[in-house]
Amino acid sequence: MANPALNSPGGTPGGVGEFILGFIMACFGGYFLSSRVTVVGSYWSFWGGNSFGVTLVPMLLGVAILFYNGKSVIGWVLTAAGALFILAGVIANMHIYIQQTSLFNIMVMLVLLVGGLGLIACGIRPHGSA
Repeated sequence: MANPALNSPGGTPGGVGEFILGFIMACFGGYFLSSRVTVVGSYWSFWGGNSFGVTLVPMLLGVAILFYNGKSVIGWVLTAAGALFILAGVIANMHIYIQQTSLFNIMVMLVLLVGGLGLIACGIRPHGSA
């Protein structure tokens, strides 16, 4: 008797072959597409010129408070809010470019990615009784 775990991806009686093929296709499509993308950072301009240091103040103040009293709610709030503010600033100042490539290459990348995701969804969908 076959192992039922191998015949049921996602806990449903679906097709393990479809799931594996879809996973491989999605991985290759995602890799090929992401290898053609360039991500560039820029200067952080918040209330004027290069003011990244200003955004560090709440987090550093929160860290200082936490070193004094590790149970301080205000220290945790300032630290978390400062870290989120810095993360949001980094993401907001990214520029994402897709390198020049042929339409055929883009179509192959997208068909692999989207087709693989479709096969994964088909593989975890319940099939008829086995």
